[in-house]
Amino acid sequence: MADILDIDAAVIGAGPAGLMAAEQLAQAGARVVVFDGMSSGARKFLLAGRGGLNLTHSEPLPDFLARYGAAQARLTPAIEAFAPDALRAWAEELGEPTFVGSSGRVFPVAMKASPLLRAWLRRLDGAGVDLKLRHRWSGWDDDGRLLFDTFGGVRPVEARATVLALGGASWPKLGSDGGWVDRLAAKGVAIAPLKPANCGFLVDWSELFVAKYQGAPLKNIALSFGEHSLRGEAIVTKGGLEGGGVYALSAGLRDAILADGAATLTIALRPDLSADELAARLGKPKGKQSLSTYLRKAAGLAPAAIGLLQEAARALGLSLASLSPGDLAALINAVPVRLTGIAPIARAISTAGGIAFDAIDDNYMLRKLPGVFAAGEMLDWEAPTGGYLLTACFATGAAAGQGALAWLGR
Repeated sequence: MADILDIDAAVIGAGPAGLMAAEQLAQAGARVVVFDGMSSGARKFLLAGRGGLNLTHSEPLPDFLARYGAAQARLTPAIEAFAPDALRAWAEELGEPTFVGSSGRVFPVAMKASPLLRAWLRRLDGAGVDLKLRHRWSGWDDDGRLLFDTFGGVRPVEARATVLALGGASWPKLGSDGGWVDRLAAKGVAIAPLKPANCGFLVDWSELFVAKYQGAPLKNIALSFGEHSLRGEAIVTKGGLEGGGVYALSAGLRDAILADGAATLTIALRPDLSADELAARLGKPKGKQSLSTYLRKAAGLAPAAIGLLQEAARALGLSLASLSPGDLAALINAVPVRLTGIAPIARAISTAGGIAFDAIDDNYMLRKLPGVFAAGEMLDWEAPTGGYLLTACFATGAAAGQGALAWLGR
């Protein structure tokens, strides 16, 4: 076994929550080491930034906070202390100014995560933060020391404070595999089961539909489930549906499937047209046109939308050609899609479930493990995409770092 490393604070997990906790600690003069099991840090953060890093959102703070649903009350103090405007100012201090997109989402001008991460790591290094990679946390020894599996064997670490920021269980190949659950549960920490969030769903498509439309987008549609309806897009996958519009409704759909075994998502293919307007268009003579050509020209449906309509008719035992213009118009703007399952958590954007808020105090310290703090997706909260996920990770990381400072008496 390697020599014991003795430090003020250990931060386990080099994602946004962990690095933000380390920054709080280092700025107060604590000796901090960040440990990560991968060969480089913040891998999921970098993946999120490949298509334009959505850091946060510009909507009014009360509306912003409401996006966290049942966890709103518990997350509010942390987010108010490190609000979206503060996050934008922090990024600008690192030389990465931001802008507000047409949707209200906030992005770095560079539209990438890598420049921001490089600048952040340089600042942390300058503050004395040590980053130790390929150190996979395996628990504690009998004396309460942290243990890390490395290529050189097991490394013990004596830390007066520990911040856990190990993420959830989505995209495990990037480092967050949920392996911490059993270790904390064995210590008596209450943990809600990890579930996919902002995820796709399974549909029993016909082989013909999959062969023709796998990977095709469904654009300019409206999606509805229960009391919730929104405009958005979806993508047909080999096994079902995914995409922004689906993710936005995923929490309710997931819970319904877990409770009942299935759920029906309703899709309006031409939400910009009223039933009467659509029926009037469909009432024009079809002539010698094929049904697909007729639907494309009269209703303005794209090929994938026509295929989805045909799938729904097949499932309902209907013949589209025999429907009246009014009934066809009604079906076009209320296509039922039966979801039979939830896509695997490994493909989800984020994770629901985790450490119960009742298991931590107001400083984000685990009640069962004095001196041990938790932040980010390890905690039991979820939020839609749009900058809410990253904001809460940054904010809870800052809160856990401040809590660890209080524990250290700094």
